[in-house]
Amino acid sequence: MVRKYIGADIGGTSIKLGIVDDSGSVLLRREKAYRDRGPDVNVLEVLIECIHEMLTDNGMDISSFSGIGVSAAGCINSVKGSVAVNGGNIPNWSHSEVCGELRREFGIPATLANDGNCAVMGELWTGAAKGFSDVLGVTLGTGVGGGVITGGRLLEGSRGYAGEIGHFPTHAGGDSCVCGLKGCFERYASTSALTRRTSAERSEWDNGRIFFKAVEAGDETAVSLLNSWIDEIAYGISGFVHVFDPQIILIGGGVSVQEELLIKPLRERVLSLVMPDFAEGLEFRPATLGNDAGMVGAVYYFKSKENISEDM
Repeated sequence: MVRKYIGADIGGTSIKLGIVDDSGSVLLRREKAYRDRGPDVNVLEVLIECIHEMLTDNGMDISSFSGIGVSAAGCINSVKGSVAVNGGNIPNWSHSEVCGELRREFGIPATLANDGNCAVMGELWTGAAKGFSDVLGVTLGTGVGGGVITGGRLLEGSRGYAGEIGHFPTHAGGDSCVCGLKGCFERYASTSALTRRTSAERSEWDNGRIFFKAVEAGDETAVSLLNSWIDEIAYGISGFVHVFDPQIILIGGGVSVQEELLIKPLRERVLSLVMPDFAEGLEFRPATLGNDAGMVGAVYYFKSKENISEDM
């Protein structure tokens, strides 16, 4: 019998929800924005509401599902199934007891993991990292997310906090970060960091599409800004390569569609920075699952905790 799971991906503005089967296929998708509910919105309550709506609208019973896997931004204690002090960009998210509330509401098991970890898990299951055992996933967005697969298993640490590569300090005494530290990788390597620099140069370049069109047209200032940003990303990634020795590096986030302008030059820059032995055979690809990565990875994370016997 084919098992079915509910997968959810909670981001800074909306919840992506879906039904995923035990082969990683997404059978149904829906998305709900929550920011329009005001600053006091309870995102966990919205998630529960969304699940009920999905079940009702499709005539489904919760008993037909094996579990709920949730991917979310913020500092996630996956052992407890709760959000830590740093809830990231999600309002009123800190200290949310996610798995406990979902189990009480729906009567089936649930897991919670960081969105960067879930993204790399999804790519390992059905995406660009399928067939690899040692993977470094880097997601470039408002911040920098990440996940590390080593020996076929997700690197979680003692509580599930591992993989926060965006908050690895790359600049001593650098810019202040939203996490409270200074000089974090994401302050220099995120798409937000690029936008801060480009819009300061020309106001119309606060739009990424316009900026990349300027790069394509050969605008010297735009090209210089892009190269400088690529350097920031490459220096951070090269350090992670020396720590984790991956077989493959995956770049996720909306900007990863820029194969010629970002992925190729970034690959070349990283390979030039790492020691030759680490560069040998190192693959470098854009992630492929797009908006499905979080919920697919959340389900695969659930399955990894469900003791289902299968190869990762």
